[in-house]
Amino acid sequence: MNLVVQGPKVDANVLKTLATLTAARSIVQITPNAFRLVEAQAHDEVAAMCARAALDCTWIPEGRRLSDFGLFVTDMDSTLIDIECIDEIADLQGLKHEVAQITEAAMRGEIDFCESLARRVGLLAGLRVEALAEVYEERLKLNPGAERLLRTLKQAGIYTVLVSGGFTYFTERLKQRLGFDEAWANELAVQDGRLTGRLCGPVVDAATKAAHLVRARQALGLRAEQTIAVGDGANDLPMLREAGFAVAFRAKPVLREVADCCLDYSGLDGILNVLD
Repeated sequence: MNLVVQGPKVDANVLKTLATLTAARSIVQITPNAFRLVEAQAHDEVAAMCARAALDCTWIPEGRRLSDFGLFVTDMDSTLIDIECIDEIADLQGLKHEVAQITEAAMRGEIDFCESLARRVGLLAGLRVEALAEVYEERLKLNPGAERLLRTLKQAGIYTVLVSGGFTYFTERLKQRLGFDEAWANELAVQDGRLTGRLCGPVVDAATKAAHLVRARQALGLRAEQTIAVGDGANDLPMLREAGFAVAFRAKPVLREVADCCLDYSGLDGILNVLD
């Protein structure tokens, strides 16, 4: 196995200590802030040492590369972008704290997602639809590395899908902006220029996210091990379980337990370093 170590700043002494600890054959620089420890051996202290140094560490089989994959599926809120859109919409109603508490509980897996979504959307009733544009234009930012990641995936010929328990208003704009092949999310009902507090059509929940991954994988004729999925919360758990390479980005503990790669300090393009 190889061990990929990366972060905002990789201390040379920490890197050498990790190499000694894991009896790595050599250290290969991938980028200025990412290194591969070749033929490293597992050691109980690796994760704790990396956490203290604000470094991400990922074990990856020798020879596994981005070219091995054909499908990439990612969550949107707090994964591709740095906000929970529904929380920011609620902020324009003066209800951010109340809605954010429900969002957090759902992402931790403490309450049913569909129930939590209905409660949160209901609180938005009466808000003018222009508020969505305000959130997109003034509050929404891509997480670090998102543009480079998507650009590289497209260059590699990998099919890309954005699937979210959020809203189509945002996923459709991000699809156009970043070049996703598909985008799926919930549609907010609007009447007379205001949100009704309801959704149109079926809810995109955890099971639906996983189903979109499986559908796309089968349509492309790919095996499970040829898929990458990225998420941050409990609602992404079934989707990551269907993927051949599961990435937990700034994730809740429930998701970290099933992930092949956890990125807490690096940008989304840290995925490229692991599969370099």
